[in-house]
Amino acid sequence: MNGPTLSRRFVLAGLLTSAASCSLADAPERSLRPAAKPLSESGSARHASGAEALIEAAKLDGKVGFVVADSRTGQVLESHNPLLPLPPASTAKAITALFALERLGPGFRYATEVIATGPVAGGVVQGDIVLAGSGDPTLDTNRLAELAQRMRRAGVTGATGRIRVWEGALPSLRTIDAEQPDHVGYSPGISGLNLNFNRVHFEWKRAGSGYSVTMDARSDKYRPPVRTARMDVSNRDLPVYTYEQQGGVDRWTVASKALGKGGSRWLPVRNPGAYAGEVFHSLAAAQGIRAELGEPVSRRPQGTVLAQVLSDDLSTILRDMLQYSTNITAEVVGMTAAGRGGSMPRSLRESGAGMARWLEARVGANKARFVDHSGLGAASEISCREMVEALTVLSPKLGLRSLLKPIPMRNSAGQVLDGHPLDIVAKTGTLNFVSALAGYVRAPDGTDLAFAMFMADEPRRNRLSKAERESPQGASAWNGRAKNLQLRLIERWGALYTG
Repeated sequence: MNGPTLSRRFVLAGLLTSAASCSLADAPERSLRPAAKPLSESGSARHASGAEALIEAAKLDGKVGFVVADSRTGQVLESHNPLLPLPPASTAKAITALFALERLGPGFRYATEVIATGPVAGGVVQGDIVLAGSGDPTLDTNRLAELAQRMRRAGVTGATGRIRVWEGALPSLRTIDAEQPDHVGYSPGISGLNLNFNRVHFEWKRAGSGYSVTMDARSDKYRPPVRTARMDVSNRDLPVYTYEQQGGVDRWTVASKALGKGGSRWLPVRNPGAYAGEVFHSLAAAQGIRAELGEPVSRRPQGTVLAQVLSDDLSTILRDMLQYSTNITAEVVGMTAAGRGGSMPRSLRESGAGMARWLEARVGANKARFVDHSGLGAASEISCREMVEALTVLSPKLGLRSLLKPIPMRNSAGQVLDGHPLDIVAKTGTLNFVSALAGYVRAPDGTDLAFAMFMADEPRRNRLSKAERESPQGASAWNGRAKNLQLRLIERWGALYTG
């Protein structure tokens, strides 16, 4: 991520560093084996291995569950531990997308506004200028600059009061999952005012015998410096990063021995409103708008809307969320949807519980438990049968399938098999020693299947210390075997149920 130019989509891509169905009520506990026209990795006929043999060959410690069903009727064709609740990891985002589509609608947009608390006289607001968010998880520095430009075009040059922020549309949370390492960008803070996926860009360069460091809110057009997050270089080997909160400022240190000649990375922001307010104040000053930066306000003010920017529609937001697996997007849209059903939840756990109740009411999923909307919290659980029920009962009504990303078929060595006859769209899910895949597979003859596969070695995952969770020993190999098993099972289903 070195270099000064980063588009909003590039920033988003960087986050890659989730009424009962009668037809599913009697899902078989073991395989049904109808006659089939097998497809091999090259498309030629071969004998399909049994599912149990594939699971045994994968040599995965822990538990494996799967369900595959006819996507049109919901009839279960094959299953293994279908009712066993397991961590869904980021496939939970598929449930979140369904929840948000039903509660908010595909055309829903987030609005970020600038509000004047008093009249404008001679270009000067007689009161405060308040940056008010509705939670937009995709707001970036470019759109914040556009907001400042629109305010200037409206004739505003300053204020007798201060520039303040209101972030109360959503609860303010310091992190998505407190069990994650402090420095990982996929578990930032959340509030009703979010910027750049609540991450700050940290860059370092050699300077004499030491380093020069910068913290900024960069985009492809702007590079505003940030002081609400600060970095000091410390002469040590480990730990690579330390973090503490001091006076509302994210204070980081980094080990000099880990820096090399230079580089950059995104770090999580724990004070989203303060971060967005500081950047907006800087961008407004660049437009010639003069006002001091003040404390946040506790209530959304009454006043005149000076400027507004809107997010993309919800369908677009969800498509990007499912493609890039952005945790903050899942949490924000999930909480927004939960709040639309009544009072705003006070925590992710409370909001996730509301989504679980919603899913139970829609498809009878009485085993599903969510502690968040992204799947980052490992305490979330759902059975494969419940996930497939959501895919066969809710998705056709709400249009989830069109938002899922294509999954290429690969051989056992991990090489993409171009031109493979099976068309797969799905949501992936990966945690340490947890791997999941849920979606659809269509064969050339029109056979259309819905599936969910959850694999987890929870005892091994639970033994990890917080410091080990970014890259634990053995996790990459375990997840690689799990992903290979998932594709071999899909290949098996293509062999058994086509023709």
